[in-house]
Amino acid sequence: MNIEDYRNYCIVKKEVTEHFPFDDDVLVFKVCNKMFALASLSKWEKGEGFINLKCDPEYAQELRAEYNSIKPGYHMHKQQWNSVHIHTGELSQKLIFKLIDHSYDMIVKKLPKKEREKLN
Repeated sequence: MNIEDYRNYCIVKKEVTEHFPFDDDVLVFKVCNKMFALASLSKWEKGEGFINLKCDPEYAQELRAEYNSIKPGYHMHKQQWNSVHIHTGELSQKLIFKLIDHSYDMIVKKLPKKEREKLN
């Protein structure tokens, strides 16, 4: 997976916007102004790319136990976010997209009803 595949997959989701709220390196994707995915562009360029994704705490533990490429979220709440390391070759693109979907869905289900209705 390359950075364009990642960006293209995220940006086409309903009500998603992209931002650089921290600096000009960390690309953040938000749904209804809530973060669901972020990644350092410079790490991708170095071949060390990873995506921080929101995750159900129990599922996060399962994923970390099964995959060496999934770690507690770097600079994030460790129980609720995973760092999904892309360049190890361990994770299929299909799985990465599934984890992006899961993160998006985790945020959407916590949105106020009015915001969720925009997505339907």
